[in-house]
Amino acid sequence: MASEIYDEPATLIVIDDHPLLRRGVRQLLEMEDDLALVFETGSPREGIHQAITLDPDMVLLDLNMPEMDGLETLKHLREEGYAGRVIMYTVSDQEDDVVDALRGGADGYLLKDMEPEDMIHQLRQAAKGRMAISENLTALLAQALRNQRSLPTKPSINALTQREKEILAELAAGMSNKLIARKLDITEGTVKVHVKHLLKKLSLRSRVEAAVWAVQEGLNK
Repeated sequence: MASEIYDEPATLIVIDDHPLLRRGVRQLLEMEDDLALVFETGSPREGIHQAITLDPDMVLLDLNMPEMDGLETLKHLREEGYAGRVIMYTVSDQEDDVVDALRGGADGYLLKDMEPEDMIHQLRQAAKGRMAISENLTALLAQALRNQRSLPTKPSINALTQREKEILAELAAGMSNKLIARKLDITEGTVKVHVKHLLKKLSLRSRVEAAVWAVQEGLNK
């Protein structure tokens, strides 16, 4: 089945220090014609280098690794200019890990005990520019943001311009900047500026927080 966004299969790199896990992911993706594994490694440093070199559509990244943990690897990926999707793939369903990863710039958070077909579905969602989050983590994430958000005032939708409201609604639908730009017929750079402004106005720290807040407030309807 062809991807809605890519004429060719969406490409992935896996960074995980467990060889059996990498083999399992490889075998799983070999059965899909719209997802292609282009590199795998147990070394975060090698993974960062290959992500910059190969520029895959997605990086599937383990959270807990001895050489360099997933959050630090994610930080280096972003600092070195990797702009693709980064999906954390881990056994940890701890609230702090989920929130820290998403606030750190991850585009998704998947648990390693999820069913193979669910994982493929989530990777396809990521390939379409949407957030990829294990279903049983959605409620946890929403509660975590309620618990951990320390705001001087409650965010108000009234602080946003009409365009910012439109973009926030698309964030709530899990859309990437590229897809939002395409839908609203504006440049991706313009979307980034609007996202930056709306986050500041709402006193939120990431697009994921904005998306969860918007869903909580019913702004995605």
